[in-house]
Amino acid sequence: MSKDKPETGLIGGVERRVIQICDYDPEWPQRFQEQAQRIREALGAAALSIEHIGSTSVPGLGAKPIVDLLLVVADAADEASYLPQLEEVGYELRVREPDFEEHRMLRTPKRDVHIHVFSSEATEIKRLLAFRDRLRTHPEDRQRYEQMKRQLAQRDWSDMNAYADAKSEVVEQIIRASHVAGNL
Repeated sequence: MSKDKPETGLIGGVERRVIQICDYDPEWPQRFQEQAQRIREALGAAALSIEHIGSTSVPGLGAKPIVDLLLVVADAADEASYLPQLEEVGYELRVREPDFEEHRMLRTPKRDVHIHVFSSEATEIKRLLAFRDRLRTHPEDRQRYEQMKRQLAQRDWSDMNAYADAKSEVVEQIIRASHVAGNL
């Protein structure tokens, strides 16, 4: 890709990965805290907010052993304001989605941490937090979601994104339930 037109979508292309759902690990919140501190030290005030999201943020929920973080910056399209600093402390850019609220995703070389970067006005922020909070407070949704994840994990997936897409219907149902409850 030229410097004027950076690569978009999955940086480096599709990767085949085995999907493994582990029982909840009480160490996940500590791993989040360690990564959040690393990001804060790298970005300073450019990190407007850092939240623990995804299944590892929900006590009692089985998950892939990948800690997901939400990083809110002023403008995710302005990669110069955060990307070099995150790369310098070891994160690698994996996803660049200008058409999805300028979403960026970085990860560790071990692929055990994902950082989802959004601009402060992105509507996806509320959706991610509503989903997390609904799972934290509604055991029936948490159980339904985990059961579906464990069933899907037994299939052979060409890519982790295909697995994520297969979960989308249940995820949207849970987000809608959160909306109905007034949390979105």
